[in-house]
Amino acid sequence: MKTYTYSEARQRLATLLDQAGREGKVQIRRQDGSTFVLLPVASTRSPLDVPGVRSTLRRGELVALIREERGAAGGRVVETLSNKRLQATKPRPTARRAPTRKK
Repeated sequence: MKTYTYSEARQRLATLLDQAGREGKVQIRRQDGSTFVLLPVASTRSPLDVPGVRSTLRRGELVALIREERGAAGGRVVETLSNKRLQATKPRPTARRAPTRKK
């Protein structure tokens, strides 16, 4: 854990916040010797906890739209995977090196 002086912390606040987020905590020491710890606050909400959306679509229409989009997305995924496999099987061109001279 890194310890910063009050002056350094004041000048580099954004960096300290980023570091505290990555490492869990950062110490800040005042001139009188007292030390404080900067900690990130853990979120208590789930990233999947989103508000609902009002819609005039019927259940059957919504299901049809979702299936249609999943089908289109599935085609894109298959196409992407196929392209990656083709690229992996093609031999890569090797760079030619100039001959080195002996001194």
